[in-house]
Amino acid sequence: MRAVQVLEFGSYELADVAEVADPVAGPGQVLLDIHAVPLNFVDLLVIGGKYQFLPKLPFTPGKGPAGIVRALGAGVTSLAVGDRVLAMAEYGGYAEKIAVDASQCYRLPDALSFADAGAASLVFDTSWFALRERARIAPGETVLVLGATGGVGLASVQLAKAMGARVLAGISSLAKADIALAAGADEVIDLSAADLRESLRAQVYAVTDGKGVDIVLDMLGGDIFDAAIRALAWRGRLVVIGFAAGRIPTIKTNYLLVKNIEVSGLQVSDYRKRRPEQVAECYREVFGFFEKGTLKPLPHRTMPLEDFRAGLKMIEERKTTGRIVLLPR
Repeated sequence: MRAVQVLEFGSYELADVAEVADPVAGPGQVLLDIHAVPLNFVDLLVIGGKYQFLPKLPFTPGKGPAGIVRALGAGVTSLAVGDRVLAMAEYGGYAEKIAVDASQCYRLPDALSFADAGAASLVFDTSWFALRERARIAPGETVLVLGATGGVGLASVQLAKAMGARVLAGISSLAKADIALAAGADEVIDLSAADLRESLRAQVYAVTDGKGVDIVLDMLGGDIFDAAIRALAWRGRLVVIGFAAGRIPTIKTNYLLVKNIEVSGLQVSDYRKRRPEQVAECYREVFGFFEKGTLKPLPHRTMPLEDFRAGLKMIEERKTTGRIVLLPR
């Protein structure tokens, strides 16, 4: 089969498509024909050797592929050959086939094509755990989503609305406002405004009657984190999801005490490993929303497997909105 091969950690430019042996489904696994797999910022970290969980070299990158079950390993009874599934594989997705634990596979609803499922992969589960598990969202609360036009951001805007929240979309440019509003955001917050430390809070207070937001989802970090935490309401919760802006911020804990606020972190891979039953609950709700039409597929563009470097370059340089999905077949 064809698969992207990483022979050494470093630049994705060093990786290439190669012919490799087909994987075989072991006990408890299924063999999947991959029809779509998303490109993610985290893939850059894994290929570069900068992620907290690194595979052994050589390896094929790519998390969260979608495809068709073609063979069952010993002991698998939860799936059948021909099932359409989303697989929460940690790597191996930039390929035509993958062997993955059956317990990490979730049947796709008819409402999602493979490309749509690839666009949903890794972002809606991240958003769900941020909102349901870490932030304990309640209907009627106000959520500020930072980086709202990225993959996790767009998923979070939609999912927070589906869960009954009012949503403010933090965007890097007002030129992207239409994207956030089309996803369901009620208001936009301009993260490019001057004196962000003061202007972000002022914008939030202006649309919340001076109360602030109940929840902040932060994919960016840096100066944006420093500004956003000041916009939390009393008993507000901020969830740290990533540091796409570059700098990892710090906080003085007396600030948490004075405002009775919380800051928590989300590493969603840990839930897949430690609480698979909760991941199943996540996908039951998310896929249920898709079947009802409450959630819509994220905007995305598709590329053939051979164009993975071009896609990763676009993500690295932040020259895309929505998702990029590889179609290995």
